[in-house]
Amino acid sequence: MEKRELTCIGCPMGCRITVELEGDEVLSVKGNTCAIGDKYARQEVIAPERTVTSTVVVTGGDRERCSVKTKGNIPKEKIFACMDAIDHISVEAPVRIGDVIIHNVCGTRVDVVATKNVSAMG
Repeated sequence: MEKRELTCIGCPMGCRITVELEGDEVLSVKGNTCAIGDKYARQEVIAPERTVTSTVVVTGGDRERCSVKTKGNIPKEKIFACMDAIDHISVEAPVRIGDVIIHNVCGTRVDVVATKNVSAMG
């Protein structure tokens, strides 16, 4: 049996959680004060995921870069591949909040979307 200690990031409480597991099976979750902590701990020890935020180059816009993020969480092990894909793309202005910048980034079924408006110059 393995024990893992986590600090929950699911809500502002920051509970110290202990997860006991056997292989890929969670046996117990202790220390959380809400259901979010239980869900977070189970996900984190079996298949951790994260939201990725970054910026992309914009051509022809009133700004040189536009902030972007994954529309949902992606597997933690795909973060560097996702960042590489974001780093190798540029978009043409105008860009609107919610525009899909990269569809299905790295085969995750999650899109990278714009989080800022960038107007076209001129």
